[in-house]
Amino acid sequence: MDEAQHLAELDKKHFLHPTSSIQEQQSSGPAFIFKKGYGIYLEDIQGNVVIDGMSSLWNVNVGHGRKNLAEAAKKQMETLAYSSCFATFSNEPAIKLAAKLAQLAPPPLTATFFTSGGSEANDTAYKLARHYWLLKGEPARKKIIARNRSYHGVSMGATSATGLKPFRDFTQSLAPDFFHVDHFEVTALRALIEQEGPDTFAAIVAEPVQGAGGVHVPPADYFKKIKDICTEYGILLITDEVITGFGRTGKMFGMEHYEGVTPDMMCFAKGVTSGYAQLGGVMISEQMHQDFTQLSQGTLLHGYTYSGHATACAIALKNIDLLEQEDLVENAKLRGAELLDGLRSLAVDFDIIQSCRGLGLMAAIEFTGGLAPQIVKEAANRGLICRAVTFDNQDTLVLAPPLIITNEEVEKIITILKDTINSI
Repeated sequence: MDEAQHLAELDKKHFLHPTSSIQEQQSSGPAFIFKKGYGIYLEDIQGNVVIDGMSSLWNVNVGHGRKNLAEAAKKQMETLAYSSCFATFSNEPAIKLAAKLAQLAPPPLTATFFTSGGSEANDTAYKLARHYWLLKGEPARKKIIARNRSYHGVSMGATSATGLKPFRDFTQSLAPDFFHVDHFEVTALRALIEQEGPDTFAAIVAEPVQGAGGVHVPPADYFKKIKDICTEYGILLITDEVITGFGRTGKMFGMEHYEGVTPDMMCFAKGVTSGYAQLGGVMISEQMHQDFTQLSQGTLLHGYTYSGHATACAIALKNIDLLEQEDLVENAKLRGAELLDGLRSLAVDFDIIQSCRGLGLMAAIEFTGGLAPQIVKEAANRGLICRAVTFDNQDTLVLAPPLIITNEEVEKIITILKDTINSI
């Protein structure tokens, strides 16, 4: 038995994979065992090279194999890898990152609570929103509104907020006080608020572009209408920028596409470190921060072991430097437009393509006939990793390559997709 076979057997016996088919793993073993990454490419243990057309999980924004991020981690680990941030203890990278985020984020977001990832960030946002209303003397405000086709994570609160029914069906006991409305239906949102009582709602949570639910870009005036409703009824607006943050959409944050919309809270993760360390967080507005400061008594009884992790924060600071120094946000805008144009050219050639959509380096092809999973599988055989979304009767292929992608590499993706569709 060679090394690849040996690892595959160990994988089947000992590794319970996240968001994977257990039956497929047991029958076929791991689809890839990756050993190396460089740029937009991944190489497996057998030497096969594929384009990482999903930035792994929408998160490897600056690409694979960045030695300067490894050096930033090494430097920090040699001085202070980790120390607790409970009881007001702190560390230099966490402080500097919080300050940097305040410079980058849409106003009026100024203060950050750090987590280990996106699900924790979303759960934290819901808890902080409810605690906020307790402090404000409105304990009835505890309901959270999310949207169909949304994805907010898999911890208990985040699962309950996620608008993809199969994720909620995974467990028979969800967290209470979560509601869902059609993803772009403003009238239904207002009707729900009126029906349940405006003074019972703590927050509305929404992704600037729905990612895992199929890359759905809202109408230009959608978020302005949502913000107006939040203002009218005194409801907090939480934006989930876990996928859309740090350049993915061609802006540093996705909400920057919607003029005049200011969130009260913002969840982030993924692109903040480009996957080189586990880090997420929630930013809150200056007003919320002041209210917490003035109204809180005793200890804020919420925190994670790795909140403000020194090494993760040091990596994030270097990662943000790369985004800025290499102008990767602008590159995402330019290459994203080329990618969408290329996908639309495929739609001219193939009548099985119903539509194409995207913003920055988030893009989707809507097929007919249930072909997306088959196309994704064949594309992987031809050297391109992408994803199929079949929730809610969709037949969608989605792409989100690293922000470092070149024009030539965009063309390579289009060529592989064209050859794949032709073969099918």
